Amino acid sequence: MSEPVRLACTVDDGPAGAPVLVLGNSLGTTSELWLPQLATFRKHFRVVQYEHRGHGRSPAPAGGYTLAELGGDVLRLLDELGTGPVAYCGVSLGGMIGMWLAANAPDRISTLAVLCTTARMPDQAFWIDRAARVRASGLAPLAGGVVGRWFTPAFAARDPATPARFIATLTSDVDPAGYAGCCDAIAAMDLLPALPAVTAPTLVIAGSEDPATPPWLGAVIARAIPDARLRVIRGASHLANVSQPSEVTVALTSHLLAARGG
Repeated sequence: MSEPVRLACTVDDGPAGAPVLVLGNSLGTTSELWLPQLATFRKHFRVVQYEHRGHGRSPAPAGGYTLAELGGDVLRLLDELGTGPVAYCGVSLGGMIGMWLAANAPDRISTLAVLCTTARMPDQAFWIDRAARVRASGLAPLAGGVVGRWFTPAFAARDPATPARFIATLTSDVDPAGYAGCCDAIAAMDLLPALPAVTAPTLVIAGSEDPATPPWLGAVIARAIPDARLRVIRGASHLANVSQPSEVTVALTSHLLAARGG
């Protein structure tokens, strides 16, 4: 495993003495992904938002990555910040990293919530091919189709500015080398054998209309992690926290506060 990368992050202090909440974004997005939840989270937590390799301001080492390497990046960040155990919420790739952390460094993760994600991709070849295409041609040729899967057609028709904003982010704020490296990590990932070792109270959220990680993949996670709960958000696609922000914010906040007894 290569040396961990120093990830870009922002830290909001929150109330005095507040516990730490770490937010992991999805593949192809930056910390803007969590804007719908930030105001509520800041009332209860010291919020740490990091960005994956090649996303936003984080560096993009050459070559493919592994999920263990991406998780190691987050552990280095927590060490630098001097945190104790943290609550963690992650969407898609951020959720995969959260599960890896909770299984492999259980003393670092007190509470876990994963959204629109999977423990293993049914079609590994798809991600290997996407990595090759991005390395050959960049992200611009794929951006419209990729983001088109993040929102339902009804949402895109009602609020076309939001998908357009995420397309702009994908093409301007994500390094193709970092994106492709993360695709390699997703292709090789198999977290299912490790999930029974997760001890953190866990909430799994799935979007009912998500073509990338449909609800049955969330159900697999919830069955594998002891005492985990599954919540399906109706009418949501892959970025459920953006298209159905109120419902997701309430579900996440209730879970996080209940887990810490608040």
